[in-house]
Amino acid sequence: MSFVEGRLAPNSIYTVLHRECRNLFPDEMFADLFAEDGRRSVPPMIVAVVMVLQRLEGLSDREAVDRFAFDVRWKYAAGGLDFDHPGFVHTVLVDMRARLAASDRPDRIFERTVEVAARAGLIGRKRVLDSAPIYDAVATQDTITLIRSAIRGVLRASDRELRVALRAVISSGDAYTDLGKPVIDWTEQAEREALIDSRARDGFALLAVLDGRKVAEEVDQAARLLATVLGQDLQHGEDGVFRIARKVAKDRVISTVDAEARHGRKTVERSFDGYKGHIAEDPDSEIITATRVTAGNVGDAEPAAELLADLLSEQAEQAEQAEQAEQAEQAEVYGDAAYGTGPMLAKLDRAQIEAMVKTQPSSAPGGRFTKDAFTVDLEAGRVICPNQIVKEIRWHRNGSGVAAFGSACAGCPLRERCTTAKDGRDINLSPHEAHLARGRANSADPGWLARYRATRPKVERKIAHLMRRRHGGRRARMRGTAKVDADFSLLAAAVNLARLAVLGVTSTSTGRWAATMA
Repeated sequence: MSFVEGRLAPNSIYTVLHRECRNLFPDEMFADLFAEDGRRSVPPMIVAVVMVLQRLEGLSDREAVDRFAFDVRWKYAAGGLDFDHPGFVHTVLVDMRARLAASDRPDRIFERTVEVAARAGLIGRKRVLDSAPIYDAVATQDTITLIRSAIRGVLRASDRELRVALRAVISSGDAYTDLGKPVIDWTEQAEREALIDSRARDGFALLAVLDGRKVAEEVDQAARLLATVLGQDLQHGEDGVFRIARKVAKDRVISTVDAEARHGRKTVERSFDGYKGHIAEDPDSEIITATRVTAGNVGDAEPAAELLADLLSEQAEQAEQAEQAEQAEQAEVYGDAAYGTGPMLAKLDRAQIEAMVKTQPSSAPGGRFTKDAFTVDLEAGRVICPNQIVKEIRWHRNGSGVAAFGSACAGCPLRERCTTAKDGRDINLSPHEAHLARGRANSADPGWLARYRATRPKVERKIAHLMRRRHGGRRARMRGTAKVDADFSLLAAAVNLARLAVLGVTSTSTGRWAATMA
């Protein structure tokens, strides 16, 4: 391997892995995954290195083991193995993922990169949050395909005796063996409606047979999916016919092949099918500190607390020690308007974390007065309108409130600029109104915006690093939230290792870590 030394840049990921792979991924790190008396065909350290490089380069399992067998850089990264070092079959990678998934620490490879970065002093008390769509690995299905596929899943999961009983109640004549749609004249509405109605009746008939019957878990799951599919897209008309409902279910299943994928929106104009990959990044070192994958229809702010778990727990500990500690560096969290929700701002405020999070400005149709044109005095419990009319806030049990101006709007000279409502203008107040008002004020402050714009865009570059390859980056390689989440975590580990290489991270003889280029 001596001829490789001068041909790879010192800040290459191959170089840092060659130098540090045994310290990064020691055998004891994976000891719980294997029986004590067993013999591992391939050392876990080598498998971990291959998994990291596989995710960085967006390769399939077979492509990755092929690369390890014939690419001298991969052998070099795995500790400087001889070129004729034997390779291994792709199922070793499958087995390692399964062992990790079943363990108490499924994301340990990613966690190790964060641990090394922290011990090298590269992780401070700032975080930037963002998310990106991860397109699902299956095709989105229409209603008839969903129903037929769900029925086929129930039949496939059933044993022979149960399958005979289920087929006995199918009245449409459909064998449910073909993947394609039944042949009809799709231009004829009557034929389309008859197809939907007949397959819906088949589905409900199968559920009736299974109702109250003790069945295997696989059958139960398939039946639940069938019930979800039938309930989300159909309505039973007064004439007794099942038709496609003229609405979209809130949490609509879009594929029976990957029942956890969802339809989501990144912007008003941009939609996608699949999942969202969420990250938290230290903006100074550009190390990813946390990841999470959710269904595509989950709001960005929902997993934010998990992404900030280390910072939130650290703040709680420091609050307990505040009397003894000197003034510490202020923790900060940056995020776009998707994170500027009331609950999120309140959580950051309770943890004494500065919220560098954009908050959507108040809006009103037709250019009329927004809520910000009204003076909201929460302490006094009143709201003053632009015409200086004062109304008391009527509070609700959930902490929200409303100030109803009602008849005061009737003769108001500013009415046309304020409201078109027959009963006058209402000002609705969130339980977190104080935090939202402060966030809107911050988002309009030039000094605050300058700090925001200097830091927040860094996470977009990191998202680009994660999504630069279509296979395994922008598009999921797996099905199901848990598997996509584990794969995304491993991708973040690979990107972190590439960043640690650029920062010149090295281990010392005393077991410490240092960054020579930071």
